Amino acid sequence: MASEKLKAAIIGSGNIGTDLMIKILRNSQHLEMAAMVGIDPASDGLARAARLGVATTHEGAEGLMRLPGFDDIDFVFDATSANAHVRNDAQLRARKPGLRVIDLTPAAIGPYCVPVVNLDAHLDAANVNMVTCGGQATIPMVAAVSRVAKVHYAEIVASISSKSAGPGTRANIDEFTETTSKAIEAVGGAARGKAIIVLNPAEPPVMMRDTVYTLSELADCDRIAASIEEMVQAVRGYVPGYRLKQTVQFDEIPPGAPLNLPGLGCFSGLKTSVFLEVEGAAHYLPAYAGNLDIMTSAALATAERMAQAMLSAKATTEGACA
Repeated sequence: MASEKLKAAIIGSGNIGTDLMIKILRNSQHLEMAAMVGIDPASDGLARAARLGVATTHEGAEGLMRLPGFDDIDFVFDATSANAHVRNDAQLRARKPGLRVIDLTPAAIGPYCVPVVNLDAHLDAANVNMVTCGGQATIPMVAAVSRVAKVHYAEIVASISSKSAGPGTRANIDEFTETTSKAIEAVGGAARGKAIIVLNPAEPPVMMRDTVYTLSELADCDRIAASIEEMVQAVRGYVPGYRLKQTVQFDEIPPGAPLNLPGLGCFSGLKTSVFLEVEGAAHYLPAYAGNLDIMTSAALATAERMAQAMLSAKATTEGACA
């Protein structure tokens, strides 16, 4: 039973989908690649999949469902766009209701999932949303502060290289900010959240940098710093290039200090500033594309845990029937 794997397909043969495929082929303990799906027959992702012996189709979700082995697939990763995912999920769900779908777009049909924060609550979910690259990088930091002190407001700024922002990312900027802001609240625990993305055209390309600001109740700064460091190490369990860029900074805000934030005009408490850098593993994408790497790594970590739970439940059932 330990060697059994569940079959997975990827919809989206662009940078994210191709990097995810390579991660599954190289690193997955519980998943095996069954199909790579795209809409461009000339895409590098489909060509690479074919060379690696993975079944391919350039006819989208419809083509996937026509593949002979579709009924044996347990997981589908969707690395397309928010609008496309809504259609894909509906089509796949009609054909196979029990399918597990890992959504790497900002569509957010299913619950937001950040593995180190709330995956345990969603192991049985039919569709989970991986938020955004900025969300995966920063929400763990907001959650780390939230478990020590009540966070009234959290703001994140995700700065990525223009070269690592493909057409899918650029087409979903509005969805990025909206989805990330909501997940900062729903998963990170902030009463209010705000997200900003910056596409940096610098040459040579810069690595992903993320800044997290939280306004919270006064609390022990050492406890918050320790909570943040613990969370950083947890994320590094599946994203080794994730790290603090500098020491966490704290500023006490006295009563009556004016803040240009609706509803927090008379706020007093603690401002925590966290500065992050994310270096990619360079499996398929350049090392500076940490924004894409953290998405594929988080998606794989999520599916791995789900698959492990499914295989354990299957083994238990088979053992009881033996």
